[in-house]
Amino acid sequence: MLGVSLRDQIRNEEIRRRTRVTDIAQRVAKLKSQWVGHIARKTDGRWGLKVLEWRARTGKRSVGRSPTRWTDDIRRIAGSRWRQAARDHVLWNSLQKTYVQQWTSIG
Repeated sequence: MLGVSLRDQIRNEEIRRRTRVTDIAQRVAKLKSQWVGHIARKTDGRWGLKVLEWRARTGKRSVGRSPTRWTDDIRRIAGSRWRQAARDHVLWNSLQKTYVQQWTSIG
């Protein structure tokens, strides 16, 4: 093992650096962004894009929390023209890095 205890007060980032383990929040954000980009590039009328835009009507959220969609997060980073941005792989990859940084700092 690492020989580290809670009393050592070593940050998680340092432990992940030593063990070469990736942060799960960053991994999830990256995979989400990759999947959204992949689905946005599809033009054959599949239902994947409709699912991204779908807003569930059942259930209630707490006061002040509106229902959200996957694309709401993406729009904050890439803007309203996120589908066009997804078609440009270089642009999408740079937006993906920004998305991962912001998503992991919020959550």
